[in-house]
Amino acid sequence: MDLQTRKIEFVQEFLKLQSEEVISMLENLLKQNTGGTNKMTSAELNSRIDKSEEDFKNGRYKTSNELLSKYK
Repeated sequence: MDLQTRKIEFVQEFLKLQSEEVISMLENLLKQNTGGTNKMTSAELNSRIDKSEEDFKNGRYKTSNELLSKYK
């Protein structure tokens, strides 16, 4: 399969994604591999921290073991 076909198939699969988490992971991976920056402002960082703490308080998290088993 040539590169152009692979890219088209990737985009088609990407457009089907419903998980914001997976899309964010792919965005970060793309930025890391294309020289893009993934910098955020202090306000963005603080907002992420606040959301993470709220998620933890409400039980919206996965343990390390859950994450490891998901990606094995």
